Amino acid sequence: MELVGSTLTATYAHPRPTPSNFLPAISTMASSYKNRFPHYALTHSLSLPWRPSAYYKVAAITPTLAPFSKSSQGLTPCNMLPYVSNRTALFTRYTPEDWYRANLTNFKESEASRHNAERLRVDTSRMIQDKDQQIRKTQTESTRNLGERVNDIIFWKSELNHEIDGMIGETNALSDMKKRLERAILETEGQLQVAQECLLHREKRMGIDLVHDDVEKQLMTEVDVILSCQERMRRYLGKTAAQLAANRAAQHELEKDLSDKQAAQRIDDKCHHLRNTSDGISFYRGVERVDATISVPESWAKFTDDNIMRSQSERAASGKLRDDIETLLVTTANEMWNQFNKVNVAFTNRISETADAKNKIQAHLAKTLQEIFETEMTIEALRKAIKDKGCSLKVAQTRLDERLRRPNIELCRDSAQLRLVNEVYEIDDTIQDLQQRLRDAEDTLQALVHTKANLEHDLAVKANTLFIDQEKCMGMRKTFPNTLRLVHGTISMNDVASNKETSQYIPS
Repeated sequence: MELVGSTLTATYAHPRPTPSNFLPAISTMASSYKNRFPHYALTHSLSLPWRPSAYYKVAAITPTLAPFSKSSQGLTPCNMLPYVSNRTALFTRYTPEDWYRANLTNFKESEASRHNAERLRVDTSRMIQDKDQQIRKTQTESTRNLGERVNDIIFWKSELNHEIDGMIGETNALSDMKKRLERAILETEGQLQVAQECLLHREKRMGIDLVHDDVEKQLMTEVDVILSCQERMRRYLGKTAAQLAANRAAQHELEKDLSDKQAAQRIDDKCHHLRNTSDGISFYRGVERVDATISVPESWAKFTDDNIMRSQSERAASGKLRDDIETLLVTTANEMWNQFNKVNVAFTNRISETADAKNKIQAHLAKTLQEIFETEMTIEALRKAIKDKGCSLKVAQTRLDERLRRPNIELCRDSAQLRLVNEVYEIDDTIQDLQQRLRDAEDTLQALVHTKANLEHDLAVKANTLFIDQEKCMGMRKTFPNTLRLVHGTISMNDVASNKETSQYIPS
């Protein structure tokens, strides 16, 4: 707020607007003020009680040098004395219009202050009545909400009790199945060892036969199937142990939630019966600013509902888990035997392909040897032809050399001379063609020799592959056990029949 007037008559109201034209502009003053030297403003306070009005204020003038007038040229400020006329001009800066306008402003502000005070009294009376009604309504709503809260707690308590009884009955039915599953896991190691040894032996193949063929894919699939079956059985074993722990954990959560709700019911029931005239009520300053809540009604109901749903889910999962373990043992045995048959079929096909490739390599090797022999004969014939053409070239060049010794005009470019020159060129071209063909024949012979070496190496690779696949791998797979004790210690009749079908894929 702003203090208006003297200290004896001041009133406190809203900030008043400052009149835009309270003081006259400096430019409207008499020119005599501009031609005077600057003076020091008075330092006495404007808010003293002896002042006639707060609107008679001294204008603050920055002590800067004003331009000299003609009448004061040559004089310094220290030699000038303040005349009476100058002091009067400093204290009479306002006109009568400014005086009337200042009074009118005071009247308007006084009227506005009275109007604001009257409106404040009316609004305050109405606010007191509204707040009383609001407080009573709020307290009634709080009491009703507490009663609804107590009813909600009672409902969830009954649901928790019912679910705890069901969980206790389900937890006792899962231990025997866990022991049966542990015994079944030990019966899958034999087939896994055979498949892994086959893969290890096939890593000893050489060269191009280190191919990721169907046999290797099926062997890797067999290993994956066996590991998958073991993993599933171990996973179900872990699920069984986890299910027992989950059942106990769910039961513990239900019991803890039930205990919390019993305590909350006692507290909320006490709060529900508190009134303005009740004993034990008191002021707790700042308690409304302490927010120790960790849930809202939706999350509170969802927490208990989640506990019940979790318990129901665990009970359902426990029953389903026992049924799944029963079917898992038979399913894993069938999967392993089916994959064992596929591996044997792939081995048989691969051995047949390798043997066929070996026979073809032997045939190509024989043809390559024959071609090498014929190419060597061709090279000998080319060398002999080149040697024969040398004699003809000697004869032609000797004739040309002798004809160079003809005297004078006898050195005639006759038809004999021309024919001898052409003959030399023709023989030379023929020798060059024969030499080029000789080089081509020698390159071809080198390629044939290289091909022969490759065929011989490939033949050794194929022989090594046949030995690994046919002797080592299939030899081990013949001795694979015909029974697996996965289901109650014995295999079913369907698995025995599958073993008989498998034997037809194993070569003797």
